[in-house]
Amino acid sequence: MTEIAAPSDEGSRRQRGFLGFVERAGNLLPEPTMIFVYLIIALMAVSAIGDWAGWSASLPYTGDEAPTGATLEGGVLTYTASSLFSEANIGRLLVDMPRTMSGFAPLGLILVIMLGAAVAERSGMFSALIRASLANAPRAILTPIVAIIGMVSHHASDAAYVVFIPLAAIVYAAAGRHPVAGLAAAFAAVSGGYAGNITPGQIDVLLFGFTQEAARIVEPGWTMNPVGNWWFILSIVIVFTPAVWFITDKVVEPRLGKWGGGGDAEVTAELERSELTADERRGLRRAGLAALAVIALYLVLTLAPGYTPLINEKAEGTAQLQPFYGALIAGFFLMFVSCGIAFGSATGSIKSADDVTRMMREGIASLAPYIVFVFFAAHFVAMFNWSNVGPIIAINGAEALQAFALPAPILLVSVLLLSSFLDLFIGSASAKWSALAPVVVPMFMLLGISPEMTTAAYRMGDSYTNIMTPLMSYFPLILAFARRWDGAFGVGSLLALMLPYALAFMTLGISMVVAWVALDLPLGPGAGVFYAPPTGGGE
Repeated sequence: MTEIAAPSDEGSRRQRGFLGFVERAGNLLPEPTMIFVYLIIALMAVSAIGDWAGWSASLPYTGDEAPTGATLEGGVLTYTASSLFSEANIGRLLVDMPRTMSGFAPLGLILVIMLGAAVAERSGMFSALIRASLANAPRAILTPIVAIIGMVSHHASDAAYVVFIPLAAIVYAAAGRHPVAGLAAAFAAVSGGYAGNITPGQIDVLLFGFTQEAARIVEPGWTMNPVGNWWFILSIVIVFTPAVWFITDKVVEPRLGKWGGGGDAEVTAELERSELTADERRGLRRAGLAALAVIALYLVLTLAPGYTPLINEKAEGTAQLQPFYGALIAGFFLMFVSCGIAFGSATGSIKSADDVTRMMREGIASLAPYIVFVFFAAHFVAMFNWSNVGPIIAINGAEALQAFALPAPILLVSVLLLSSFLDLFIGSASAKWSALAPVVVPMFMLLGISPEMTTAAYRMGDSYTNIMTPLMSYFPLILAFARRWDGAFGVGSLLALMLPYALAFMTLGISMVVAWVALDLPLGPGAGVFYAPPTGGGE
């Protein structure tokens, strides 16, 4: 791609107004890993103060055994602050350090899925699938197609940004439409619509891993349901797609003006390079058959008479499906691996088993920054539990909120807005949720709101601000893509371009959360809005 030089006044533009303040303030923050180092230091100090001051919180409990760190007497469960400088906690920190990290639920889940996703990505399947999905898209419905593919492409990880967004701009140019409008629609769908998708994927597993750890503060046996937000994220696609369509075609593109460079040799050459080869088409057909084979396997293991390892026959209702939900992690792994191998064997990117294992190694190597982050996040979560500060804040916070009698929609919208505010400064969804979940999930459980609903509200808030902050990790890349078509395009230009999408998504997101609670809609298979606390709500 030919990149046009940036405008000379870019630096001054970036320092102006509220967005300039946001950028300057965000640049003062350390990276997410160091944020957790500082949080651990602060937590240790707070735990010592709490221990000295005798902080505690109690709630009725129907179980026979008290959770770790609590005492049970007369049906009342009591959490008392414990200093992290105590002999027991210092010993636990040093002796259990390997176990603390390896026992961190999200780590194992994301490693398993990444082993499969690495094969699908490095075989070229994700890239081919994205390019095939845009091929021959009709001009009249180009925008909704881009919006839907953009939200689905979250499963393709980095390929959504590196392949799909610039390709959308090229397709728009070839259709005689302004390429920056295509780039804006794709960026809005991929990043602003990050909470939406047609099917659950890696991000569901990752976030619900943190949700599970937090929910067990109130209910030790609570197990995550990886499809617990399925209907919610699918509805985001349905609701956000018309918004992207309207804003792109009626607001953004008219503001950009008529595109006068369509059909030039460079665009034609780009499109030719993006066309699928015969081997890639054959590979996608084989990958489709492989996907159907994995789906058929799961149907057999769930529905075959007399042999249902994915069904708990002893349970009742939706609890029977718990083994099936738990097996979805392995299902994602098998789907990605089998589809990647099927595609790679057709295109030549996979010639032997050595290629598959190499791709898996490369995929795990790309997770090195995440694994470093997990070390500190795992210890923060564990030490939060050892100190009992989390349950004390959650129980006392729930009692205070009960006194105000705030309705559930307002509580959830507050989480959504907090998430969106933090997203301006901290881009990592997992980093923010690992810090927020131990407080808000148990607090809302005690108020009768399910962990799945709290997670859904957080995800919505974490999405739409991605496209309105220069601190988003892919923002400079999108800016470079835009400058290919308009050399005068600056940071402020991109922010102004994306602001209508962000405001629309924020309005629609808040409305969806409120409507979901008001109508008590299911969030996914076996997951509802409300939660019946085993403790009677902490009264």
